[in-house]
Amino acid sequence: MDDRVPRVPEQKRPGSLREPVTLRFDVLGPVRARRGDEPLATGSPQQRALLAALLLREGRTATAAELIDALWGEESPSQALAAVRTYASRLRKVLDPGVLVSESGGYAVRGLGEGSLDLAVAQEWAAEAEKAKATGALGRARELLNRALGLWDGEALAGVPGPYAEAQRVRLEEWRLGLLESRLDMDLEQGCHAEAVSELTALTAAYPLRERLRELLMLALYRSGRQAEALAVYADTRRLLAEELGVDPRAGLRELQQRILQADPDLAEPSAPQTEPSAAAVRPAQLPATVPDFTGRSSFVAELSKVLAGASGDGGDSGDGGRVMAVSALAGIGGVGKTTLAVHVAHQARPAFPDGQLYVDLQGAGSRSAEPETVLGAFLRALGTADSAIPDTLEERAALYRSMLDGRRVLVLLDNAKDAAQVRPLLPGTEGCAALVTSRVRMVDLAGAHLVDLDVMSPEEALALFTKIVGEERVASERKAALDVVAACGFLPLAIRIAASRLAARRTWTVSVLAAKLADERRRLDELQAGDLAVKATFELGYGQLEPAQARAFRLLGLADGPDMSLAAAAAVLDLPPEETEDLLESLVDTSLLESAAPGRYRFHDLVRLYARACAERDESFPGERGAAMSRVLDFYLATAAGVYAIERPGDRTVTHLEPTSYTGLAFTDRTEALDWLFLEAQRLLACARQQTTGNGLRRAVDLLWAAKDLAESGANAKQYETAAAALRDAAQEAGDVRAESRARTALSNGHLAAGRYAEADDEARRAIELATTADDATPISWAATDRGIIALSQGRHEEAEEFLTTARDGYRADGNRPGEASALCNLSRLYERMNRPPDAVTLAQQGVEIFQQLGLSLRLANGRYALGVALIRAGRFPEGLAQLTDALEMFGSNRQRLWEGTTHFRIAQLHLTDQRPAQAAQHAEQALAIGFIGGDLIRGSVLTVLGKSLDALGQTDRARACWHEALQLLERSGVPEAAEVRHLLTPLDAS
Repeated sequence: MDDRVPRVPEQKRPGSLREPVTLRFDVLGPVRARRGDEPLATGSPQQRALLAALLLREGRTATAAELIDALWGEESPSQALAAVRTYASRLRKVLDPGVLVSESGGYAVRGLGEGSLDLAVAQEWAAEAEKAKATGALGRARELLNRALGLWDGEALAGVPGPYAEAQRVRLEEWRLGLLESRLDMDLEQGCHAEAVSELTALTAAYPLRERLRELLMLALYRSGRQAEALAVYADTRRLLAEELGVDPRAGLRELQQRILQADPDLAEPSAPQTEPSAAAVRPAQLPATVPDFTGRSSFVAELSKVLAGASGDGGDSGDGGRVMAVSALAGIGGVGKTTLAVHVAHQARPAFPDGQLYVDLQGAGSRSAEPETVLGAFLRALGTADSAIPDTLEERAALYRSMLDGRRVLVLLDNAKDAAQVRPLLPGTEGCAALVTSRVRMVDLAGAHLVDLDVMSPEEALALFTKIVGEERVASERKAALDVVAACGFLPLAIRIAASRLAARRTWTVSVLAAKLADERRRLDELQAGDLAVKATFELGYGQLEPAQARAFRLLGLADGPDMSLAAAAAVLDLPPEETEDLLESLVDTSLLESAAPGRYRFHDLVRLYARACAERDESFPGERGAAMSRVLDFYLATAAGVYAIERPGDRTVTHLEPTSYTGLAFTDRTEALDWLFLEAQRLLACARQQTTGNGLRRAVDLLWAAKDLAESGANAKQYETAAAALRDAAQEAGDVRAESRARTALSNGHLAAGRYAEADDEARRAIELATTADDATPISWAATDRGIIALSQGRHEEAEEFLTTARDGYRADGNRPGEASALCNLSRLYERMNRPPDAVTLAQQGVEIFQQLGLSLRLANGRYALGVALIRAGRFPEGLAQLTDALEMFGSNRQRLWEGTTHFRIAQLHLTDQRPAQAAQHAEQALAIGFIGGDLIRGSVLTVLGKSLDALGQTDRARACWHEALQLLERSGVPEAAEVRHLLTPLDAS
């Protein structure tokens, strides 16, 4: 038989696999045959061996002698030929006519349809992956290899006897590992080092002598900031190779060790492919549309174009003859046309930047400018990076961003920047790329930037712009009046555009009518003397010509914080039906006073928002209208979030203890749709809560945090949640509102607890209980007692933990809050598990799970299964415990609770380690580190301890030592007794 990795009969490309096929065969696992979805009987192991041998013959005929040799080798039975004929006859009856044919004394499989054999599909995808990799499209190549590898279902040709099957098993496994190494290599090229560590840890445990896997693991650890572990992997490998094979590591591994020791900067970031970067398949085109009536600015256009040409290599006077990374920063007052000019120039330069254009509004003019890490996350997604591969810290995101742009020609437009500090992490940093920055301030501290001060238009340019918008016919006969108009606008482009748009929309007006209106100085300010007040005067021109309903909408919509606003929230602000609200908002969009961020979503430019608020303070006829508008939108968010809470937690009576609302919210019937709304509106909802630090909205704002508790527990919006809770706590304390303060402290305690800040969490929970007792508000007592009990449990104060958790349980029972009672039972279960009372722990967790199941809860059931899994493990019932934790893991994932996912991975790692499965334990511990977990540094120390034990059991003692050293620092900082165990683990290693 053929010794090569087997080829198979010619088939169509995998892209056609959706077309119906009659027969399908699997060899990358157990040998199976199916007709559609119906499995076919393939007979005895020897009969399956015959089928496999024919499938792997590429449609060629196998003689009887070859088949006998394949099935039995040199020890064939006397009736081997008759047996082969019998197997063939049986298979022919099962398969379609004409598939298994007799020919020249042998047999062959012919006429397979496209996608009929899994191996053929894997080979096609692997070949396409090679082509994609050769062109630099690593994202596409990774996807294809993942699909190919996903076709394996355990060991190839599993259970098939015979020397031929054994030889092909070895070759197919070697091919699979080669594909896996190629995909992992591309993972690292695309910056997915944190994800790769977990998988590589498991693979090096399974294939300890495979040096390429060890090399990839070293590189992944190094790029994850774990240099000591990377070097420890090399030490473990060198010792293993010496003991098992008597050889040294290969040259590539030795060279990598030296480069890590020398902190080679080329190792710190993924290297770019020769042709194009790894995300080349994604070419963002984010530039806003250029205005069709762009006018003037010819000198600025030429100046900026020349700078960009230097970056693209098409011109410029950089002096080095090559491409440079160009940065141009445009400065000027608001409304002077910085964005319009930058977008126009960027569109003209698009051909010079074929790999894409990125755009972001940095919101620098507002009180809360965009965070660079948030912007980098959006840019990385636009460049093709998966959410799971985006690092957490600003520095890591900036490094990955620069790596992805290396070797590419991308233009980045950073609009409305606050200062140079905000801009620096967002600059590409490599030749061939360019950045255009707009800001109200001159960025003299932005090193190497080409600074451009943008002034108002010349009278000629201003008149030309006015004429383009209004129309040549109307302006020609009133040129003097038109000049008066643009002069009254201070030659500010935005003011000219607003005034001209209003005139164009009113066919009965003349230019002189508009000029006469603008002549009234009470309606405008002299921008040349008042700095930013000139911008306010420009906005006044458009605002003064709004219809009453439009003006009211403009004023009130500017009151709410947040990056944008949904149509439903806007309807609440205005107290109007959605249809009427949409008409008003779209009319404001037409006047450029409002922007349409997306269908059904609206936003103000930062300066326009500030102006709208000033108008609200000045112009509202009814003193209480502003407060009423903010009260309605607060009601809207609270009512909707409470509805989401109720869908997520059926039977939880917390929603009945929230402040009543006068304005209704959205109603959901689908749980997924409800959660989508909550996470989409998170920033706006929390911003709304934070605004309510004064007035009669304080209690509702605090309750809004209670209803949106999922935002804190998920980890996605934890920082913003805590900030809002702290602001409301302080406001309640200042107002002397004991009830609101106790609830705000409860929300803040929950945030601190999730982050592992136990001292702060305990202090907030303690004060919350005291205040709630004074206010006769029972609900916060149960919540805060739960937090205090969990903290005491984590710190080994078991008697106190039991007292707090029992208080919580009794409080929930008294309230008839069945989900709360079930959660308390599960927490008590965790306590009894720690107190070495496993039967009691199992019983309580089972009671909690039973309640959750009766209520149809999903997220809380995940917490219950987690507690039950931990209790079963302590009781020595490992398979049952693993099953519960596995179910919990899936539920946490579907409920977007990433921190609980990571915590569950940690518990599964502990189980595998206890059950002497160190490879699986290491893999789950690595996943916990990559995802995150409840408990902050304390739990991280525990995870690293488990990871170190797993690695030590796998013979990777140097890497284990590195894990334990980091764990010891974290545990000592947390002041927990577990630190002593880690010191004991390190003593013999450090001594040697």
